[in-house]
Amino acid sequence: MKAFFKKWWHGLLALYTFIYMPCFLYLERHVTSETGFHAIHCALDDHIPFVEYFIIPYYSWFIFMAFFIIYFFIRSQGECVRMGAALIIGMSIAVIIYFVFPNGLADFRPETFPRDNFCTDLVKLLHKADTPTNVLPSLHVYNTLVIEFAVFNSKTFGRHKKKVCIITAIWGLLICVSTVFLKQHSVYDVLAAIVLAAIIYPITYKTKFFKKIQ
Repeated sequence: MKAFFKKWWHGLLALYTFIYMPCFLYLERHVTSETGFHAIHCALDDHIPFVEYFIIPYYSWFIFMAFFIIYFFIRSQGECVRMGAALIIGMSIAVIIYFVFPNGLADFRPETFPRDNFCTDLVKLLHKADTPTNVLPSLHVYNTLVIEFAVFNSKTFGRHKKKVCIITAIWGLLICVSTVFLKQHSVYDVLAAIVLAAIIYPITYKTKFFKKIQ
């Protein structure tokens, strides 16, 4: 049992889900247009067209996250811990921001679509499931960047490292830009996520505390 725990103790990081999800669900219910929030918007948002086809990379985020989390959990304890710590710290900061600075998108999403196709049907489903609140910083973007950090710093890919990095970079970029082309986020949300990631990266990947975990 001791050997098993020593090998897989990093799985305990998943317990954070039971802290994050209640907070997220509370915010989803209590930050609404009726309760009021700070509307996030910039002039550049008005020049970005709605492109429903970006729903494909947007939804692929779930596969992207699940694949690499499972991969690092199995392949490298140290790399999994660094990635997990970055996710937990960043998501916790984001939740605190949502509580102290309730924010969302007002009259931002398209009410009608220029075309009717499979992708617009998926967007309609997304709008029903996901409220336009708690958007700054974008966790869709932040979590994607954390996975990118984990991949770029990984020593587990061997001779395939370059190919994996290129594929992951392109995939991650499509996910990030999909958030603005689907009108799920303002450019400000994306920039806030990038700033947050830039702050958390040196903490989880450059400090001695995390680097010594193998």
